[in-house]
Formats: sequence, C-alpha cells, structure tokens
Amino acid sequence: MLDMTDRHCRAFLRLFSRNFRLYTEMKVVGSIIYGDRERFLGFDNAEHPLALQLGGCEPEELAFCSSLAEQWGYDEVNLNIGCPSNRVQNAQFGACLMAKPELVARCVEAMVSAVSIPVSVKTRIGIDDMDGYPHLSDFIGRVAAGGCRTFIVHARKAWLKGLSPKENRTIPPLDYTVVYRLKAEFPELNIIVNGGICNAGQIETHLRYTDGIMMGREAYRNPWILREIDQFIFGRQIAAVSTHDDPLLRGDYVRAFLPYIENQLAKGVYLRHMTRHILGLYHGQPGAKSWRRYLSTYGPTKNAGIEVVQQALKLVEDSVEIDPVFDTVETNPCGCPYRRLKAYA
Repeated sequence: MLDMTDRHCRAFLRLFSRNFRLYTEMKVVGSIIYGDRERFLGFDNAEHPLALQLGGCEPEELAFCSSLAEQWGYDEVNLNIGCPSNRVQNAQFGACLMAKPELVARCVEAMVSAVSIPVSVKTRIGIDDMDGYPHLSDFIGRVAAGGCRTFIVHARKAWLKGLSPKENRTIPPLDYTVVYRLKAEFPELNIIVNGGICNAGQIETHLRYTDGIMMGREAYRNPWILREIDQFIFGRQIAAVSTHDDPLLRGDYVRAFLPYIENQLAKGVYLRHMTRHILGLYHGQPGAKSWRRYLSTYGPTKNAGIEVVQQALKLVEDSVEIDPVFDTVETNPCGCPYRRLKAYA
C-alpha cells in the first residue's frame, strides 16, 4: 500500500469504524533513522489503534525503529516480509527475506526485546520455487521462536523475478487453504489472512478458520465497504457519522472529514494530498464520475481550498431525484440535515 495508506488516508478511513486496526504504508528503517521523523512517524491521535509497518533487514536498525514506534505512540509494529518490488529486493528486505528465516527470526527477536507493544510479521505463502507448505511451516515456526505471535499472511506466493509488484497482486493464484492449514498447525499463534478479500461473505468464511482478516486495496478503492463490514462484525459501532442506511449519506462522511482537511490546509498541506484518498467514496453510486472528475480536476489546482470538496459534494447530492412523497428534511444523529430519497439520476 505504498503511497496509499498515508496519514491523510488513515484519518479518513478511521471515520468508518472505531474497531479496525489501521496499518501505515511500509516505512524503510533508513528513512526513519536519517530522515524527518515527523514526516515518517507522525499521525493523528484519531487513527488509533494503529500499527507502524517497517521494511528492513538489520536487527539493530529494526529494534531502534521499533522503540521509536512505541515512543511515538503506535499500538503495534509490523515487519513487512511480503513486498516483492525490485527496489526492496535490491535492499535485501521484503519478500526475499522468506528465503532467510533465521535472519527474520533475529530481526523479530531484536524488535520484541526493544518494545512492550506487539510485534507482527506480514508475509506471503511462498516465493519463486520455495512455495511448498513445508517451507512456509518451517519459516513460521522459526520466526515464531523469535517471539512473533501474530502473522498476517497474504495467500499468494510472490515471483521475485519476472512479475511486477502489480502483477504479483493478481497473477499468482490465491490459496486460502494454506493459511487455514497454518492456523490448524499453530493454534497458539494469531493467523490473519490477507489477499483478494472484498465482501462480508468471504470474511465470514475466513473467520471460521483464521483469527482475523486484513483488507487492503478493496478498502482503498471502496472505503464504504468498511462501514458495512464494521456493522457485520461488530454491530452498529460506527465511528463517524450516521447510523442510517441511505446511500446518499456517504456525504455525511465527507462533512465529518472537512474539519481535518481544514486543519491540514492551515498547516500548508496541499488539498490534493487529501482528496486523492476520498475519490472512491461513491464507488458504484450515481454521481461517482462527477465526484471523481471534479476533485481530480480542481483538487490539484493552486490555492485549492475546502470549497472544492464542498462543490464536489454538491454536484453529487444535486444529482439525486427526489420522491415528492418523501421530500422531507430530517436530521441525522450527527445534526446534519438530509432528505429521504427515492431514486438517483
């Protein structure tokens, strides 16, 4: 989720649920050690519970960055052993570390010794020709011996040569049964399944065999699904705005996000850094194209302000066809006015 789940994205996604644990995009340890720590570690308190995901292969560096994560208030630190990009491979971390379980175990042991917060590992089910279950089982066992109790397993292998990172997200087939088998073999560990999950029905199946699910790109592409899943798993414990089910009330989440946008604009953050993360809010809904087009056209312009988001929202809501019988203004629990609707233009 590089260049996707930054602090602005996470602040928006948190509106849809208090219950999910959010993860940062992968942060390379060298960037944290030698770079601007506010840039790489800063976050809004509303994002909790929040995990910092690290990329690296040196136990001492990972331990140091893990201690910083705890100092900065993160709830978990995660080691990424799943990224297959060439840049990551050249630095000898990410998915290529699946071939070095003893090194990963030392890294985890150093991280666990440095902090009191949980340390987790995100991995694949295999790499290249090292994709048999015995290899995966051995890898998990050795890393668990280093002190890791939670593994997030992307149910695809990774081809380190010949496939791009994008192709590695779709071409290697998903095999959830491998992840289920891990949980059966290691019942004392927390096994979280990841990869291709996009609806509540799939989640219900996965939770019969694993301890949890991680959802990535689907949540980014269609953030409204987080609200639906929160209701499915936790009941009506929605963090943000409305408990109504009217699809048009997606606009309530935009209005709830406006104070954050205004605060960031006052700090000199460009509007486009925030609006690019909300383009998918109306995914599959009437007005979605107008919403995306307006934000993509005017969000990046010089001195773009909050009025761009407000106008984009107006375009969507004005496209609704009102049923005369139900053309009444009501107020949701957040105090925002809305209208009961019949159909969409």
